[in-house]
Amino acid sequence: MTTPYDHLPTVPALTLTSADVEDGGEFATAQYSAVFGVPGGQDRSPQLSWSGAPETAKSFVVSVYDPEAPTPSGFWHWMVVDIPAETTELPSGVTELPGQAWTVQNDARAAQFIGSAPPVGATDHYAIAVQALDIASVTELGLDSEATPAFVSFNILPHVVARGVITAIGRR
Repeated sequence: MTTPYDHLPTVPALTLTSADVEDGGEFATAQYSAVFGVPGGQDRSPQLSWSGAPETAKSFVVSVYDPEAPTPSGFWHWMVVDIPAETTELPSGVTELPGQAWTVQNDARAAQFIGSAPPVGATDHYAIAVQALDIASVTELGLDSEATPAFVSFNILPHVVARGVITAIGRR
């Protein structure tokens, strides 16, 4: 399966894994959305671990994006920026972010993880990405809490020095 990241400039690969979802596997019930009324959903972010960042990495950005959401622009479920370079993991359901990391408002305009909620009868593929940046903070690019995930993604592109992506499946 291709991801939206396959269309971006090639960078070295990070190794990305999750205790909650295997690459190509289905999200657990906890990663489905209570906010959007999915039965049993908890809007619980998946556990993520990464390795292999180059020495030039000064921070990380973690995101979950659904390019198949029934909109012309997909749906950003989660984005955390300014994760310190020494961080190599976020726990499942993370509530306390490391260092000066902060959550960008997603497409529901909430600064939190919003779980999978494809239309009934649909199967969507979610790109879970960790990107290493050569800057310590997106504020160096003039970005603040009003930035959208798409705008953050556009602005960080020249600063991405490595990337790891896994694909998760959501279905109803």
